Amino acid sequence: MLWLNLVASAAAIAVLMGVTYALGVRKGSHALIDITWGAAFSVVALVSLALSAGHGDPVRRWTVAALTVVWGMRLAVHLGRRNWDAKEDPRYTELLSPAPPERRDRYAIRKVYLPQGVSVLLVSLPVQVAMYQTAPPGVFLWLGAAVWAVGLGFEALGDRQLAAFKADPANRGRVLDTGLWRYTRHPNYFGDALVWFGLFLTACDEPLGLLTVVSPLAMLWFLTRVTGVRLSDARMADRKPGYREYMARTSAFVPRPPRRRP
Repeated sequence: MLWLNLVASAAAIAVLMGVTYALGVRKGSHALIDITWGAAFSVVALVSLALSAGHGDPVRRWTVAALTVVWGMRLAVHLGRRNWDAKEDPRYTELLSPAPPERRDRYAIRKVYLPQGVSVLLVSLPVQVAMYQTAPPGVFLWLGAAVWAVGLGFEALGDRQLAAFKADPANRGRVLDTGLWRYTRHPNYFGDALVWFGLFLTACDEPLGLLTVVSPLAMLWFLTRVTGVRLSDARMADRKPGYREYMARTSAFVPRPPRRRP
């Protein structure tokens, strides 16, 4: 049943990516994939919840599904409000720049949609595996839920502080360095990482779940080395005065007090 779950999840992700691609072509912006990112994990959780009925512990199944859907839909709604009517994200403009204009959309399938679809399937492995565990809820399920809660709170608060900062015209051209942003340049990414380490822990009451550690590690790699911290810092350092000084005194990822002497 777990193999069937993987196949069904892959099919659901493919459908969701296909719909997003069609919308992206129509709107002329493939940044819509950012909205789909969180929603795709919610879809995988719901597919897994349905297929695992009668195969896994009900408390674990419903808990893991709820944690995943709450995180995924919060992120999708947040990014939907921000990106739906926005122009193409500079990240995707740069990523798709090697393709000539007439082949740009087809090029996006290979460079944007396929990698993100595979990433969703990989990162969601703890969610899928946890659904089929028959062991009664143990310490790892509740420890994972606690880590997830800290991560979600960190991410949501960081997003709220940034939105409030941008909404104030007096902050135009300034760098946000208060609240959580005083201790880390990317509280939203740090929160994401905690969420997925928490979801990994929910699958660790049985030995098979330990193998899914590849999932939070992959998410951590994406956030810090691929599309998250690295690209955001490079873009902000080039266009925002004072950001390099902010980088010099503020932790890139793990929260800590700012350096007194950069």
